[in-house]
Amino acid sequence: MIAEDGISDYGFAKRKAARQLGATSADELPNNAEIETEVRTYLTLFQDDEHLERQRLLRVAAAEVMRELEPFRPYLTGSVLEGTAGRYSEVDIDLFPESAKEVEIFFLNHNVDYEHREPRRTQPEAPEAILVFDWGDVPIRLRIYSPEVERLHRRGSHGTRGMERARLPTVEALINNTPPATVDIEP
Repeated sequence: MIAEDGISDYGFAKRKAARQLGATSADELPNNAEIETEVRTYLTLFQDDEHLERQRLLRVAAAEVMRELEPFRPYLTGSVLEGTAGRYSEVDIDLFPESAKEVEIFFLNHNVDYEHREPRRTQPEAPEAILVFDWGDVPIRLRIYSPEVERLHRRGSHGTRGMERARLPTVEALINNTPPATVDIEP
């Protein structure tokens, strides 16, 4: 479902698979790391050349968007960073401007057509806004957070390690096939 149908929410995919398989206990479900490993295996077996080409295309688009949005402190996150992006994946970029309105004003001044989506506010550190647009043929999803959330993610708030994300130099290194040992992905 994740590799073929473009489902990016692991929790949703787990619940859907559990219903289809009749699993009733959460203990029977794989964790996210196990899912990511299997998605990588699937992509290598069934979409290897297509996957590598698509991954490069998505990362190049991400780098271009990140350059344009540099004043808003962009970070690449999600499946494009992790290397598990499939055929229908969006590029996920997190921004940390002083105000979400700054980004929308930037888009209006640059004639960028975008769609505003309301984020799910289930967590205290949820994004303030989500903007979706196409960069050529590549779908981009921007999650806009307050600057305080960036600081919390840096230190890993509430006992968590923070989410994996990468600044522009890391994305450029991934595009240029820098060996993983020299690529610094920020937790």
